[in-house]
Amino acid sequence: MKKEDPSLAERFELYIGGLELANAFSELIDAEEQRKRFLSEQANRRSLSKPPHPLPEKFLKDLEAMPPAAGVALGVDRLVMVMLDAHTIDDVVAFTPEEL
Repeated sequence: MKKEDPSLAERFELYIGGLELANAFSELIDAEEQRKRFLSEQANRRSLSKPPHPLPEKFLKDLEAMPPAAGVALGVDRLVMVMLDAHTIDDVVAFTPEEL
């Protein structure tokens, strides 16, 4: 979440040769905003006649003490693709979706 404008998310993606390798973001550590989002999702599930998930109260409480943080999701399989000059991800993964 961008401090100056909470409606915006801070994020970036890392590409090499047109292939996305990583997705990065700053964590939403505003417990009140997180609670609103969980409640909104509960309402959405109810509107679809699905049971709502319980609120993660421990997470929301602990979030109040969390310092600013960021995360990066690196696609190791995609990194291997670049290193091996593979044309498809199926060339580097142990099991393709069809084999699962």
